[in-house]
Amino acid sequence: MGQRRNAQVMVFDADDTLWENNVLFERVIDDFLDWLDHPTLDRVEIRKVLDDVERANAVSHGYGSKVFLRSLGECLERLRERPATDAERREIDLLAEALVAHRVELMPGVAETLDALAGRHRLLLLTKGDREEQQRKLDASGLLHHFHAAHIVPEKDAETYRWLVGEHGFDPAGAWMIGNSPRSDILPARAAGMRAVFIPNENTWVLEHDDLDPTDAGVLRLAAFPELLRHF
Repeated sequence: MGQRRNAQVMVFDADDTLWENNVLFERVIDDFLDWLDHPTLDRVEIRKVLDDVERANAVSHGYGSKVFLRSLGECLERLRERPATDAERREIDLLAEALVAHRVELMPGVAETLDALAGRHRLLLLTKGDREEQQRKLDASGLLHHFHAAHIVPEKDAETYRWLVGEHGFDPAGAWMIGNSPRSDILPARAAGMRAVFIPNENTWVLEHDDLDPTDAGVLRLAAFPELLRHF
């Protein structure tokens, strides 16, 4: 790619960093809450139940649309205190059809920014979730040619980043992780000795939230993806 002598390793998250993702799930959740119409619990209380179910399922089953559908069904069963009927499961499937059929929507400026960065640095992609689902999104994005390698992993913790360092043989202190999730992108990358670029997304999944140290000089905070070109 004709990279410069001072090229750096830049590792990119995918969902909600390169393209919109969680906002699609949030739309389905809104529809689910409308449909559920619980007689005593309000939307905030129901959402707390769903968050608890999703948190448990993420540990046991991972991420992606299939696990999300499972969580909706289990949430309904917990609230109704009985197994879901076939009709209810069909309704949940219909609510979530958009997750499977929806085309990939890139964040503004992502394609142009990656095109410029790929000529100057070594770009890697690291995303977590269901392998088939994530690969479909990667293929549909049209972005894969920018990356030296792309990895789909079940979880993104500090050990994952240490594995990535070993797999590609780079100095973690001279590498950057770019993402929107404090829990999966920023904190574990810092724990593995990398620096990080935090690009917040207002639609970031609640289970990806965490506190960042505002005094950490190893974290660069940007408002939008194209701002990377001012720094790299």
